[in-house]
Amino acid sequence: MESTLGLLLTLFISLLLNTCAYSERPTVVNVGAIFSFDSVIGKEAKAAMEIAMLERDVVAIIGPQSSTVAHMVSQIANGVQVPIISYAATDPTLSSLQFPYFFRTTQSDSYQMAAMANLIDFYGWKEVIAIYVDDEYGRNGVFSLDGEVEKRMSKISYKLALPTNFDLNDITDVLNKSIPYGPRVYIIHIHPDPDLKIFEVANKLNMMTDDYVWLATDWLCTTLASFTPSNQSSFGIIEGVVGLCQHIPQASRKKNFGVYGSYAYDAVWTVAHTIDSFLNQQKNMTFSFVGSQFGKLKTFDGGKQFVKILLETNFNGSTGPIQFNADRNLVPRGYEVVSIHQLAIHNVGYWSNHSGLSIVPPESIKVNKSMSYPLDEKLGVITWPGGKTDRPRGWVIGDKERPLRIGVPKRASFIEFATELSNHTIQGYCIDVFMQALKLVPYDIPYRFVPFGDGQSNPSYDQLVKFVADDVFDGAVGDIAIVTNRTKIVDYTQPYATTGLVIVVPINNSKASTWVFLRPFTKEMWFVTAAAFVLIALVMWLLEHRVNDDFRGPLRRQLVTIFFYTASLTSILTVEQLSSPITGIDSLVSSHLPIGYQVGSFAYTYLAENLYVPRSRLIPLGSPEAYDRALRLGPHNGGVAAIVDELTYVELFLSEYADYGIVGQPFTRSGWGFAFKRDSPLATTLSLSILQLAENGKLQEIHDNWFCKQGCMNEAIKNMFKKDDHPEASAHAV
Repeated sequence: MESTLGLLLTLFISLLLNTCAYSERPTVVNVGAIFSFDSVIGKEAKAAMEIAMLERDVVAIIGPQSSTVAHMVSQIANGVQVPIISYAATDPTLSSLQFPYFFRTTQSDSYQMAAMANLIDFYGWKEVIAIYVDDEYGRNGVFSLDGEVEKRMSKISYKLALPTNFDLNDITDVLNKSIPYGPRVYIIHIHPDPDLKIFEVANKLNMMTDDYVWLATDWLCTTLASFTPSNQSSFGIIEGVVGLCQHIPQASRKKNFGVYGSYAYDAVWTVAHTIDSFLNQQKNMTFSFVGSQFGKLKTFDGGKQFVKILLETNFNGSTGPIQFNADRNLVPRGYEVVSIHQLAIHNVGYWSNHSGLSIVPPESIKVNKSMSYPLDEKLGVITWPGGKTDRPRGWVIGDKERPLRIGVPKRASFIEFATELSNHTIQGYCIDVFMQALKLVPYDIPYRFVPFGDGQSNPSYDQLVKFVADDVFDGAVGDIAIVTNRTKIVDYTQPYATTGLVIVVPINNSKASTWVFLRPFTKEMWFVTAAAFVLIALVMWLLEHRVNDDFRGPLRRQLVTIFFYTASLTSILTVEQLSSPITGIDSLVSSHLPIGYQVGSFAYTYLAENLYVPRSRLIPLGSPEAYDRALRLGPHNGGVAAIVDELTYVELFLSEYADYGIVGQPFTRSGWGFAFKRDSPLATTLSLSILQLAENGKLQEIHDNWFCKQGCMNEAIKNMFKKDDHPEASAHAV
């Protein structure tokens, strides 16, 4: 670690006391430097600054190299108005307005994390694990990465911190903790570590296989640049690791100091150029005493002017043009993407904010300001852990020791869809769809079914979905409707069944025929009817014969006219009559009659919250037998006027009970899908499988095997979904 706060103060006080007021241009100006002699970066910086001093005959003291120390020193710098020029403190928060005297000749981690997020997005990984050192550098760097990956619709699922002075045991604890998690893409953001301890432990835990992805920020390149030929063998434990390195254009490389050594070299020259410009303008430097909690300190009277000159810095350094942006950061040069393979570092591409990922250096690409990133991003071939060059999946879907927990509704009615039998077997139409979909996944997915519910009544499907969101289950398989409130907390697969809410009411199911008018006639009725017919015919003939030409002429014509007089009877009897006044959802809601719904269904919530039906009118029913009983009793005898349920259940009910029918059109549109935790790759993977099942006819075959053994429902019911007589009602459904 760097020097203590007391030493830092001494350095600043030394700077101020030794730089007294001059009436003429001073020959020497003393500047303070803060760095750690025994660190990787400190060793590079010390050599670079010594060379810079010899070449310019000025004392250049630059720093600090640690973001943690930079936070402390910047507070003091604000008070004494002395600018800080850091060559290695990359914490993005140091660019805030809180530290107006903080400059750096290196790139901010906000820029590096944009590169890392672009790399993650390029390979399509949606969830990653970040391991970082628990200080300002680590925390704020990962915070910046979090924001960048979210912009690209990914996320850091788990953030695992290491102590600032971590050892092998600390690393082992953190990596063991991460193994049960699904993501296998690790982002490592720590300080340079010559021992590469984190990868030493990862190898021992068998975590450098082809299931894993290891991405390192630029600490790894800084570490490897310090290696001598004697420790090149250490490359073996990082085989397959991919890292980011700060890019220095080849034409600008003047000294072989290493990246941070070059930045330290440029920091010295930056201060020298600024002092020279300042003295040319001001001729002298003056200081004023101010009181502080540390005693009397001298404030640099020209501090604000010095900052202004720093912001105008523009010269060619060992890393390229030295210029600062409005945030007092070095104008970024971009990053190199490197792959560690066969004990060597291989450059596979570059990244900058204007070129995106490319196989050519960013300085050779013409900037197109109309596009944020090009559409044809490319990288060279990367060899990943395990020796493969194919893109790793980046996610482990459970294993034999920890299979996925798949919640299944233990239905008490309509058990054809999903339930647990007495022998603990899980079966049903939905289960068969799930298992057939799994067969199309190109990798193994260990899982175990977990029944949800007591089997005495249908469980709450809202609660089942909530258990997925709360990590009680990894997913849920069953007849789970895709509705708005559920999609806010879980991800669904592509729907494998189309459904929607419909209304079921009693009907008179008599079959119409030409001779239906004969059914009410007994022998006595036939005699009375015949006698009445003759009598009425005679009376009509007597009344109409003299005045109505239709009742004249041949006898045959007159008999036909009299017969047509009774023709309306047939039309009255041959029309199938509903025995319910309900004709659709509007008449049902306005009827104020009790309405039945299936226990556990979203129909209850929909009727109460979307259609504002009083909950007192909603009657829970648990089975097809209960449906039949309630409809037969009717609304005035303890039953219901109608039942609202999903079409899929209603089809099965109507196949067994012929005295009921559907009225109106389906007034919601929805489907059934399998639910998984947010951003789980299983939702996408199984969606593709379901689409394949639909295209190859297997999905319909599974349906027919379960529900068409005795003939399927009339296609007219299914065709209801092709009509859109009530578009305003369908807007409520997902």
